[in-house]
Amino acid sequence: MRTDGQIWFSSFYRIKVLFFLIFIYLSCTSAKQDSGDKKQNSSLKMYSEKKDDTVQWKRDAKRMVNSQLIPRGINDKNVLHVMENTPRHLFVPEYYIDAAYDDGPIPIGEGQTISQPYIVALMTELLKLKGHEKVLEIGTGSGYQAAVLSPLVDTCYTIELVKKLADNAGDLIKKLGYTNVIAKCDDGYKGWPEHAPFDCIIITAAPPEIPQALVDQLKPDGIMVLPVGTFYQQLMVVTKTKKGIRRESIIPVRFVPMVKPD
Repeated sequence: MRTDGQIWFSSFYRIKVLFFLIFIYLSCTSAKQDSGDKKQNSSLKMYSEKKDDTVQWKRDAKRMVNSQLIPRGINDKNVLHVMENTPRHLFVPEYYIDAAYDDGPIPIGEGQTISQPYIVALMTELLKLKGHEKVLEIGTGSGYQAAVLSPLVDTCYTIELVKKLADNAGDLIKKLGYTNVIAKCDDGYKGWPEHAPFDCIIITAAPPEIPQALVDQLKPDGIMVLPVGTFYQQLMVVTKTKKGIRRESIIPVRFVPMVKPD
């Protein structure tokens, strides 16, 4: 028969063992979590470094062209070549670098996005570029669309309303050597009258209706490619004619709205 002292000692011992086991479990769990975090951060860093390797990103870009663009009907060889040789991963935030060549848009901050590769290729193809054109882009964003246009045109003027994006894109465009791209921060609705008329205009945000001021800055027979609408948007090709404009709806799309300064 156990005494009260023996019972108390036994209970105390069990509690002590229980606390010890809990301590060991929590220590192991914490160590495992730290190891997992370090492993994840390490893998992200390694993948970022891997993406900077020319062989790797060109492999990703080629896969993008073959799996996303060609099957959807993009057949302009010059456009396909440029899409395959433009480093898209340099135009996205570092934490999205793994998704740079995926089939979708990517946030770039300030409520803006870099468009899905297919949409970039489609809008570029719809401009029907021959190489001699002076092009105006409204909505520089990260600078990717301007980088795609650069080898395909004589000069690309590009306007971005958001100063932070305009500064970042302008610096990156210069760093990468796109010398025929001229960027500024301004209201896209005004266009760039000093350099008008333009052979083509491309708008990468959706106005509620076709901006007349930009139509006025097109050359006769000039082409404008843009999304139009608010909730329901259509990608449109607008051709300037002697009698006005001719509109062609291409596909339904979803773009961020084209905004005016406050």
